[in-house]
Amino acid sequence: MSKTALIVIDMINTYDHKDAELLIPSVESVVPVVTELLRRARRHDIPVIYVNDNFGEWRSHHGELLDRALAGPHAGFVEPLKPDADSLFVLKARHSVFFETPLAYLLHQQGIQQLVLCGQVTEQCVLYSALDAHIRHLEVVVPKDAVAHIHDDLAEAALRMMERNMGARVCSSRDLWA
Repeated sequence: MSKTALIVIDMINTYDHKDAELLIPSVESVVPVVTELLRRARRHDIPVIYVNDNFGEWRSHHGELLDRALAGPHAGFVEPLKPDADSLFVLKARHSVFFETPLAYLLHQQGIQQLVLCGQVTEQCVLYSALDAHIRHLEVVVPKDAVAHIHDDLAEAALRMMERNMGARVCSSRDLWA
């Protein structure tokens, strides 16, 4: 069995960006699911890696991003998902968790061959990250109830693309680490 990591994409967020109003209803349903995935992953000693946009704040680090999100009006989405002392954190500038980040090196160093992708946005960052994982010959699992979307139709299409074109396993979060 491949060594697995849970990748939490862009959930440390202030939600003060374009399309946030369209995204928030989906985030509301996803936060409890991701919280439970985090709990189960940690219970099973599965590495948790947060990969998060830096929102153009090139002088910031993950602690500052977390503090800013926790001080904002949507702190309730971030509080239950906070990284713990064992979590790893990678900053990204664009959609894919791999683009111009050290994630591929980190995964190699940790011997990780399977990624469980959760977070936001299904039809953007999750999709592009799944593609980049696929071309790196990594196994991809996407719990469809643990990814938030802006547009229902595009999210459904993205999940189908990940499954059909990239060989991703699209499942329910209940199927993971029960």
